[in-house]
Amino acid sequence: MGGLSHSEIRAVLTDWSFWRHAAQSPPEDDWRIWLFMGGRGAGKTRAGAEWVAEQVRAGKRRIALIAPTLGDAREVMVEGPSGLARIGKPSAQPIYEVSRRRLVWPCGALGYVFSAEDPDSLRGPQFDCAWADEFAAWALAQATLDNLRLGLRLGDNPQLAITTTPRPIPALKHILTLPGVAVSRAGTDSNSVNLAPGFMESVAAVYGGSRLGRQELDGELIEDPPGALWTRTQIESALTEPGEDFDRIVVAVDPPASAHGDSDECGIVVVGASGHGPGRCATVLADRSFGPASPEAWARLVAESFEAFEADRVVAEANQGGDMVASVLKAAHASLPVTLVRASRGKHTRAEPVAALYAAGRVKHAGRFPALEDQMCAFGAPENRAGSPDRVDALVWAISALLLGPDHMPRLRRL
Repeated sequence: MGGLSHSEIRAVLTDWSFWRHAAQSPPEDDWRIWLFMGGRGAGKTRAGAEWVAEQVRAGKRRIALIAPTLGDAREVMVEGPSGLARIGKPSAQPIYEVSRRRLVWPCGALGYVFSAEDPDSLRGPQFDCAWADEFAAWALAQATLDNLRLGLRLGDNPQLAITTTPRPIPALKHILTLPGVAVSRAGTDSNSVNLAPGFMESVAAVYGGSRLGRQELDGELIEDPPGALWTRTQIESALTEPGEDFDRIVVAVDPPASAHGDSDECGIVVVGASGHGPGRCATVLADRSFGPASPEAWARLVAESFEAFEADRVVAEANQGGDMVASVLKAAHASLPVTLVRASRGKHTRAEPVAALYAAGRVKHAGRFPALEDQMCAFGAPENRAGSPDRVDALVWAISALLLGPDHMPRLRRL
């Protein structure tokens, strides 16, 4: 850097106002909520952390930090590469007190960590500013936001910064209608200089132009497509508190087409059911789908899910692999009770009765499952290019077995 001194070089390297891109700058207008919607890797976390650090330097002393889970708050907002404990001058960095779930700055400012899984934890505390990260992935978004805003009551101008990859959940769409909201938008490519070489080219080749790409890379708020079997509003109304005593629990698996686990995702969904006759209902307990998934890896996770949820059966699609599917599952857990199912009808035809059960209020979700919800709300739309809906397939198999299949009547799982 030419004839700059060591201290001058350090000053440039740590000058956030010099390095940030336009969307990472807080709006200049008067605002109560700054909503920064961006694609994956667009620099949202760094923008939120730098804004909080700026608030501390300006004299704010009680800050709320809210993430989808407490683990996310610590791993991303606090101790991540762009987290509050990693940015700025070392002498001004806060210390995280794990036992009290709070950050302590040298100047005395305190940052309290909360999970969006527990809205009531925000009852009582009060703050002069707050940072909410990945809002669209919050389990109880509206309730958590309501309690947070009621606690923003200190100082002359308590403000809230929200950083998120957009998903069209009702709570996010409601924020856009509120007065005093300033919106920033950025795609992943706006921060490409800080991403791995070739990343943008590889993801653009796979997702470019698709609904998923427009949402996850371009940071667009995509509404429910016409023709999809499920809507966001429908899923929102299906949210319920977990903890019901189920008479049956199944783990459904839609194995990858590839036996090598080098490309496809494996759909793994856990669903419980209870009740009798027309009042019998199912509750989605977990979405453990992942990929790329090798046979050993997905079979092991199926077995672990079976044990963790005390399930009574594994339902596995056998169109891809047939007897191999059962063999792989038995190798992971010798006594695993497996029912193989074969698809004799198209995916859309199989899914329609399950979508009707949702519409009738007979299927609930015990939490937020963002990737599953995204697949559901794109499934059936003519323009959907998101690839094979492995999560939806597993969901359909599980609910069909519990509510539509011949063996869906209640049975004792354990004595």
